[in-house]
Amino acid sequence: MANVVRAALVQATWTGDTASMVAKHEEHAREAARQGAKIIGFQEVFNAPYFCQVQEPEHYRWAEPVPDGPTVTRMREIARETGMVVVVPVFEVEQSGFYFNTAAVIDADGTYLGKYRKHHIPQVKGFWEKYYFKPGNLGWPVFDTAVGKVGVYICYDRHFPEGWRQLGLNGAQLVYNPSATSRGLSAHLWQLEQPAAAVANEYFVAAINRVGQEEYGDNDFYGTSYFVDPRGQFVGEPASDKGEELIVRDLDFDLIDEVRQQWAFYRDRRPDAYEGLVQP
Repeated sequence: MANVVRAALVQATWTGDTASMVAKHEEHAREAARQGAKIIGFQEVFNAPYFCQVQEPEHYRWAEPVPDGPTVTRMREIARETGMVVVVPVFEVEQSGFYFNTAAVIDADGTYLGKYRKHHIPQVKGFWEKYYFKPGNLGWPVFDTAVGKVGVYICYDRHFPEGWRQLGLNGAQLVYNPSATSRGLSAHLWQLEQPAAAVANEYFVAAINRVGQEEYGDNDFYGTSYFVDPRGQFVGEPASDKGEELIVRDLDFDLIDEVRQQWAFYRDRRPDAYEGLVQP
């Protein structure tokens, strides 16, 4: 019997406030559950605008604790209600002065399993993230969920192959990559990097991008979110480049073993020869 996981992702437009943004994602989660999904993931800092287009201290107000803040607490309730695993990216405050770009992972019974903190923090025009976020310090966790082994890699992280590989070595079968990337800056990479990572590491990737323009800058987030399999092939069509969309796809996890036996990339790794990769 095939090991098929029905998975969902949401690319969303900003509503103007956190309460309505969270409510909208609750409804997407319920709809995904009605369609039979067992896991769902949201976009980078899903409950806020992409405030990193500017560098202003007022935007620290979007931060909240993880897991005890209001958004993750609410999403634990949604996970219990829907019976889905939920990947929840938020702006985390650990203590005064310690802020991270974080994703909480919640199991299908509402259990908080842990969090991933974004490692690679950009500081370029329209993406002034070093103003807000410390680099992640929790390593590359892979969470043993009701649907299988799930990892997270956030937005700018996707340009760095080392984390993708570590997630694979840690056992990931599906990696959610919540993002906020704009048209013109890296659109030509969007349908190149995550499929390449899925091939190189032989697992499924859920690539999620925001969509539309928001009030704090002129970044045009182009959506086109998708699932990609371990052969680098899209699972169904990518989402629209202009509108909000819920994507639900069936992922055949048996394909992971099939590809790993056929291509044998993990067998043929040479970690003994890679010391130079970690030299400053």
